[in-house]
Amino acid sequence: MIFIKQLLSSDEVGVFRQQLQQARWQDGRSTAMGMAASVKRNGQADPTDPQVQQLANTLLAKYGHNTQIISAALPHRIFPPCFNRYRQQQTYGLHVDAAIMRLPGSSEVMRSDMSMTTFLSSPDEYDGGELVIKTEFGYQHVKLEAGDAVLYSSGSLHKVNPVTAGTRLAAITWIQSMIADNQMRETLYQLDQSIQSLMQNEAISRDELDRLHHVYHNLIRQHARV
Repeated sequence: MIFIKQLLSSDEVGVFRQQLQQARWQDGRSTAMGMAASVKRNGQADPTDPQVQQLANTLLAKYGHNTQIISAALPHRIFPPCFNRYRQQQTYGLHVDAAIMRLPGSSEVMRSDMSMTTFLSSPDEYDGGELVIKTEFGYQHVKLEAGDAVLYSSGSLHKVNPVTAGTRLAAITWIQSMIADNQMRETLYQLDQSIQSLMQNEAISRDELDRLHHVYHNLIRQHARV
């Protein structure tokens, strides 16, 4: 899991929330596929609502300019963000995201490699509602500040615990990476983060950085699928 602090500022979160209050909402089960539909109990902003589409485009632009998302996911395609709402006793049971998704309004499909949740409600505004992700280290519970996001493998089992009070708003999306292999993608992320850190060290020569960049980009060249 990779945590992204303040993907949206508090002012931006306020704008999103205000506009989502005026948006059309529908039963979230209408957008779930296969077994996921039987465990999904939430509301989802109508993706055909022009106001919702504008919010999705705004968020897509944020993704495209965030260096941490680019480094961690190496995106090839990003599914238009969806906005969901959980009220009291609403939940999304344990499920895995669909491996192949059709892009809205298109005949094209994409592979889901990474999923991302951007929180639009502060933790003190609702009880319960944790995003729970099954990892090799057990179940991880995620409940972030409004504007923060978490990236995680789309292949992982995950759920949203029941909200017992208040309202939980969030945006979700899926990313097809240029690097399909999870382990290689993580290795490239760690290498890139090390390079970025070393660039701040004046004692590191340009030649050393060039050698690391050479390795990094040749690994991408070797493993990318575009």
